[in-house]
Amino acid sequence: MGRISDDRMEKALEQLKTISDDDYAKVKALAGLVKSPRSFIFKTPDEYGMKGWHDLSIPSDDGTPLEAWYIPANGGESDKLIIFNHALPMCRAGFPGHFGEPWSGFDAVEIDFVIQYKHLTDAGYNVLTYDFRNHGNSGAANGGVSGIGQWEWRDCVGVKKYVDNHPQLGKMTVGLFSQCLGGISQYAAITKHPELFENVKCLCSPMVPNMPAVYEAFSELQGISQYQELIDLELIKLGGFPAADMAGELWAANVKMPVLMWQVRDDSWTKNPEDAQKTFDLLASKEKELVWIENTTRRFKDGYNYFGRHPEKVIPFFDKYMK
Repeated sequence: MGRISDDRMEKALEQLKTISDDDYAKVKALAGLVKSPRSFIFKTPDEYGMKGWHDLSIPSDDGTPLEAWYIPANGGESDKLIIFNHALPMCRAGFPGHFGEPWSGFDAVEIDFVIQYKHLTDAGYNVLTYDFRNHGNSGAANGGVSGIGQWEWRDCVGVKKYVDNHPQLGKMTVGLFSQCLGGISQYAAITKHPELFENVKCLCSPMVPNMPAVYEAFSELQGISQYQELIDLELIKLGGFPAADMAGELWAANVKMPVLMWQVRDDSWTKNPEDAQKTFDLLASKEKELVWIENTTRRFKDGYNYFGRHPEKVIPFFDKYMK
């Protein structure tokens, strides 16, 4: 479990003495982002006529069971594999905001990852996609709390070990698609087990955040921006980590493979394009590109659906480094 510094703890305890009941409820709700409702599998590869796919259960590096799909390339299995992971609070199908509460409280929109698998398989890539712990149909762990990478890196490691030890998958050329929570987790996995990822050709890494920016933006929107220390305390009380421990920038300097990243410039979830730029700049990759999505503030609707709408940007990236 994480901890906050003594001075931040002292300030948080002082804030507890004066905060109103209404504001304290807002603080606890913001901290509760790390214990979000599970998204459900609202569509499968059958939706787009993909053939030959099947379910898998893969152990995380700490044994947590991860539910997954393996989807072969259109026309038959190829020698190229994309390992695809998702964001919080999503699952391998995407995000069911169009089904109403509780998901519409984040954004009342569908995020469709299955069409993204269709783009990949049509382009000749096999896909292995999975639910993180505490998401989708995967096992519960860590009290149901997300560590925003601090625990989920074990899932990235477990999946890569499964691939490496598999008689067919282990012979394939591997690329990664790791977004948001998945991106932070992937960066941490690369940092902790670099030997596992030396053979990965490239990484598509969209929408990777630093949680302090998220909490600052949301608390400002709700008029409680003065309570960052108290938000950290509530995160710790949930069994999680302070915001500064949940950030892509912590691990980015250890990522050396070619990277394609995109971010929503005026993202309402961060309100700070400099924060995303900082993480991108820290990547040690010699070949890297950051694409800014303009004229929108909607992280969910326009950020996570970008690949589904613009495969012409993503597929050539994988083709360049994997073919």
